[in-house]
Amino acid sequence: MHTQLDISVSRLIVLRPTFQTGETVSGYFCRFRTLSPAGLRQWGNADPNVRKLVQPQPARHLSRARRTQPLAITQRFSLRDFAYTVELTLACLTTFWIITGILRPFVENASDNLLGGMWAVVATVFVFRGTRDQSLSAGISRMIATCVSFALCLAYLLFLPFNPAGMAALIGIGTVSTMLLRRRNEIVTTGITTAVVMVVAALSPAHAWRQPLLRLLDTVVGVTVGLMFAWIGSLFFRNGLADSPNWEKQT
Repeated sequence: MHTQLDISVSRLIVLRPTFQTGETVSGYFCRFRTLSPAGLRQWGNADPNVRKLVQPQPARHLSRARRTQPLAITQRFSLRDFAYTVELTLACLTTFWIITGILRPFVENASDNLLGGMWAVVATVFVFRGTRDQSLSAGISRMIATCVSFALCLAYLLFLPFNPAGMAALIGIGTVSTMLLRRRNEIVTTGITTAVVMVVAALSPAHAWRQPLLRLLDTVVGVTVGLMFAWIGSLFFRNGLADSPNWEKQT
């Protein structure tokens, strides 16, 4: 009897901090993950109903098999994806052929001609989107950025030669201009176009003022061809194919 009394007193001493902080007995046992009646009995509580008060603990780690399992690929390459790829390829090829043929009489060497073809193809890729509305929005965005850059670079190169500080100043002015036009999304494209025009003008200093005109022509051709192929493909080819989860609904 005396031994049992000593054990009970020792158990109360162990639980004394719990009662002082206002924690329940079941919460105290939950901290030590004593989730079974047998485990509760070891701490001096033989009531199996206390188990209902203990909240189940979530798993804190995944097994090695689940951690190393590769992610499932839900999107499949569809017929519409294939049609989009073919249309973009043909659009880029058409743009390159058109712009290199147009610029050939106006450039002095083949490198300038290839540069014009490259810049026009970039414009085509930029505006070639999954839907007609997205393509039109991208085309408007590209033309606004190009026009802002064209006006700034032409005004500069008519009177001053290329200079790194001048190029940086034009990029800054172009940023402010697009902000005032409430076209902040075109800041990046305007800065890139300005940098390309100014660097190319530095490579051809004899006729530096021509570069803004040529890059404007490249962009107009690239955007026009890209929109034309995107709209034709959307109307006559991709709409007739099975829907793919990779594409938004055509509008």
